[in-house]
Amino acid sequence: MSATTVLVMCGAVAGAGLALVISEAVPAAPRLGPALRRLSPPVGPSPVVQAPVSGGRRAAAQAAWGRWLVERVPGRIPHADLRLLQQSAEQFLLTKVAFALAGLLLPVVVTAGWTLMGLGVPVLVPGVVGVVAAAGLWFVPDWQVRDQAGKARAEFAHAAAAYLELVALRMASNVGAAQALEEAAWVGRGWALTRVQDVLLRARTDKSSPWDALDDLGEQLRLPILGDVADIMRLSSADGAAVYDTLRARAASLRTELLAAQAAEANADSEKMSAPGALLAAIVMIGIAFPAVLNMLFL
Repeated sequence: MSATTVLVMCGAVAGAGLALVISEAVPAAPRLGPALRRLSPPVGPSPVVQAPVSGGRRAAAQAAWGRWLVERVPGRIPHADLRLLQQSAEQFLLTKVAFALAGLLLPVVVTAGWTLMGLGVPVLVPGVVGVVAAAGLWFVPDWQVRDQAGKARAEFAHAAAAYLELVALRMASNVGAAQALEEAAWVGRGWALTRVQDVLLRARTDKSSPWDALDDLGEQLRLPILGDVADIMRLSSADGAAVYDTLRARAASLRTELLAAQAAEANADSEKMSAPGALLAAIVMIGIAFPAVLNMLFL
């Protein structure tokens, strides 16, 4: 067997492995039939629908591999951010492994292509580049989760400001604290108020206090605004205090904080744009002055 045949086979195996990793990392599209049945459930007893065997086996295999990684892979898992984004730790670690394997295999594929074109590449080069790329891509999911969680918390803060106003309006209508929390939450349709609806419904089912449930949710997702809402409503329930002005004041302060954060972000973006502008101006000045300097040197 010639060296070219061996390189072609190695490249094919590496490409097949890379395609398998990418197919496992990308989530599959939902099936149309079950999605439509969830949107409009039939009246009466629903028929039993058996899930496809291949999809069930694939999900079970992914869950098993994810649990194995959670138990054995060292490092910190951002559980609060994952809970906020409604992602599991198993899926997070599977994504990290997929990115690392992609970084490890990509230099092999490129080196195989160069070798087929007659370019000699030392064996050590793809190995070192693959290890470095795998180490770098291992942390890409961490950065993605941190960035998405930051955006989600900012979006939740905007929704919480509106939620505080709605709770204040319900409290002004002389309703109870628990009822005001639930009715204000059911007004919204976004994902933030949907999370509040779920936790309040669970608290009513468990016959526990809704402010304790909001406080626990705020601690789990690192959302301090929910703790503030819980403290205000707990005060109203315990002492019968009028919290309308308190809720409106907290909503106003939250909007001020959000506007200040947006202004700081806009200023930071403007400062980032100053460096490319200065570099472009320097390039233009060099281009204008270069012919004159060249004539002075060769005269």
